[in-house]
Amino acid sequence: MPSDSPTRRRMLRGAGVALAAAFAGCGGAQSSATESSAPASASTEGATPTSTSTEPASAEPATSTESEAEGEYTEVYRNVIDSVVLIQVSSGGQGSGFVYRDNFVVTNAHVVGDASDVQVRFTDGEWRAASVVGVDPSADLAVVRVEDIPDDAEPLPMVDEQPAIGTEVVAIGNPYGLEGSVTSGLVSGVNRLIPAPNGYRIPDAIQTGAPVNPGNSGGPLVTLHGAVVGVINSGGGENLAFAISAALVKRVVPALVEDGEYRHAYMGAGLRTVTPDIAEQLGLSEPRGVVVTDVLDDGPSDNALQAGDVVVSVGGRRVDSRQQLASYLALRASPGDSIRVTVLRDGRRQRVEFTLGTRPRQPDTTSR
Repeated sequence: MPSDSPTRRRMLRGAGVALAAAFAGCGGAQSSATESSAPASASTEGATPTSTSTEPASAEPATSTESEAEGEYTEVYRNVIDSVVLIQVSSGGQGSGFVYRDNFVVTNAHVVGDASDVQVRFTDGEWRAASVVGVDPSADLAVVRVEDIPDDAEPLPMVDEQPAIGTEVVAIGNPYGLEGSVTSGLVSGVNRLIPAPNGYRIPDAIQTGAPVNPGNSGGPLVTLHGAVVGVINSGGGENLAFAISAALVKRVVPALVEDGEYRHAYMGAGLRTVTPDIAEQLGLSEPRGVVVTDVLDDGPSDNALQAGDVVVSVGGRRVDSRQQLASYLALRASPGDSIRVTVLRDGRRQRVEFTLGTRPRQPDTTSR
């Protein structure tokens, strides 16, 4: 557990500000709040007493009230805060990040933007130069390397399974440059599709009620045990924020560390969840599956899928929605994989097979 020094125990209270309506990590130039929040000693050693009373001291330990007031949130904050950083970009943008492993810090792609170098600040108050080693706009993830990470800044563990809806979580970061701020909430949804900076959609996202503001992006969303459930991505309104799931982070980030990029699987087809209206139009008995709206000429699925097909399973897994299909491609498939897809075509079930391609850097349509 981190030291109980005043520097590590501070919990700055952010100003009462409205939640951001888009990506939450691209704060503007550092505010005066950032300057005033630099770590400072709170020691009272040598202070002049304000009273000379000789009445006996209370028999109750002086720390009892403090211990009763402190709880799970304080404990998880102390365990996590040394590993959370403020990231400053030369353009004036800023965000948050956390130690992933060794000298590598994870943040959002939209935090670092096109920068090759950034400045990173840990809880010891010192700025450190860091280099951007990998960026994936499709997952809105980036990795920066810091050579001299403090000893107390240990890598944060990540959950092994998707958190249950209702799980208590804590967001720690630097909203509006207010370093070391903490907010809490619940996991209010899972398997969401959220916008990526380059026009694609990020699957398997975590929805939370923990308040998130500009500057929080890239920071960790953690359980009360200090395990990361996701990388904070955006806030969309009151009690509505999103994080990139730990499962997607664990798949993308190692490739960013090793190769500087991640290759996403690509079907080359327009897809849409079957609604009751679509089911009626297609003569389906129930609104289930994903309808193919169009197929890219000479794309990976050009000779296998047709417009009007309804995908009901992929790789032997039932598919009820576009979100499920997107999560399968993101978490279980890779370019070059041959996959089997079961479709409803002209009222009959058919099985087709094709080889997945590599997703282009920019979408030709946001539905693919």
